[in-house]
Amino acid sequence: MSESTGVEAAAPLDWRWRRFDALGVHELQYIYAARQRVFGLEQQCIYLDADGCDEHAFHLAAWSARQREPLAYARVVDPGVKYDEASIGRVVTLGAGRGRGLGRELVARAIAQAAMVWPGTAIRISAQTRLERFYESFGFSSVGTPYLEDGIDHTEMLLQLRSTP
Repeated sequence: MSESTGVEAAAPLDWRWRRFDALGVHELQYIYAARQRVFGLEQQCIYLDADGCDEHAFHLAAWSARQREPLAYARVVDPGVKYDEASIGRVVTLGAGRGRGLGRELVARAIAQAAMVWPGTAIRISAQTRLERFYESFGFSSVGTPYLEDGIDHTEMLLQLRSTP
């Protein structure tokens, strides 16, 4: 999927949904830079970002001609890799994209794409606990109790996708 929508009239976004092997080397470099900026620098998490799941995932990113890194990004991992279900993770919105509804649009697009690729399945996420209500607004439900991951409280959440007739 590649479609343009404008956050501002002067700065249209190019939403790209790609498998790992379809990403260009520069695209991949900028995606990794965005993930490191948010998780490593802003949230000061120390963890192995290149965890072996990227090659078993779709990558959804909102690109702007105004910067090299994507404004928003999420990884949608195939069922059976992290969980039995598909999984959305590595969800980031860079500073330049914050406050514009990009995070909400990103998650909605990730869910919609997963529903098209794996109809009738479910999506399981490891959400930062402070974002539980945000994910509940998309239909996710908490499963289990909060736990500590990379020094941040997380909650496992599940969304059952409906089959389209």
